[in-house]
Amino acid sequence: MIILITGASHTGKTLLSQKLLERYRFPYLSVDHLKMGLIRSGNTDLTPEDDDKLTDYLWPVVREMIKTAIENDQNLIVEGCYIPYTWRQDLDEDYLAQICFICLAMTGEYIDSHFEEIKTHASDIESRLDDAGLTVDFLKDENRKFIEGFGNAGEQLVIIKEDYDRTISEIQI
Repeated sequence: MIILITGASHTGKTLLSQKLLERYRFPYLSVDHLKMGLIRSGNTDLTPEDDDKLTDYLWPVVREMIKTAIENDQNLIVEGCYIPYTWRQDLDEDYLAQICFICLAMTGEYIDSHFEEIKTHASDIESRLDDAGLTVDFLKDENRKFIEGFGNAGEQLVIIKEDYDRTISEIQI
């Protein structure tokens, strides 16, 4: 089984991946680690700020890694924001049957009332080197993009509206 986790920045993708790793003992692939490895090694001229271009660049590699894991009957958690809204179109039904898709997003109201808490938990699993530019408006805009993009693609989303921990604990794999 592949657990594919995406969502807007600061929604807890890495935290959820860590919890699932501990529960199921599945290895996990951070698409952000792959991105930074390719950038730091000089294998691309893209930068961490090139979000749309990074999705186009990284998704074909991640997609083929997912297919390889499925073909080898291996479990894997894949986590990152660089998953295209149309990801299902790139995989046939045999592969899709082996994928549990989770997209995390927060409502604007949740962000407004929990912004300081979101910032406090930003480095719970991984250290964020610079979160100084994080704003309520940025988070709202990013979450709106994920809700609209994946929603318009027909995906079900895990929407965090009130209680983060309860919402995450209710995710069914």
